[in-house]
Amino acid sequence: DCSLAAEQLKNNPRHKAYLEGVSLCQLRKLYRLLKGHLGGESLAESLEKFRQEETIDPEEDMNKLDDKELAKRKSIMDELFEKNRKKKDDPDFIYDIEVEFPQDEQLESCGWDVESGEEI
Repeated sequence: DCSLAAEQLKNNPRHKAYLEGVSLCQLRKLYRLLKGHLGGESLAESLEKFRQEETIDPEEDMNKLDDKELAKRKSIMDELFEKNRKKKDDPDFIYDIEVEFPQDEQLESCGWDVESGEEI
């Protein structure tokens, strides 16, 4: 497993001084590329596979994933959230943002919010 190998390398006391500035994500990518190279893949193929593994397909049904794959997808989503999150210390942080959404289009109604004559 590339993730486990990357964690072991980063936490190894012999390599800690050299890898302090290298993120765990970069080490995972390096291991994945090395694994692909040893398997006979070209660099372009390995990079494409890595990109597919590290991105979330919005059409994918995550209810069908096993626990390990689901945890991996959640980890990717958490990393993306933290990367895009605005913090109070950021120079472009705005506390209270109000957004007006355009009403040009016809609003779609949903079946669950339509009032019916039946009482439950």
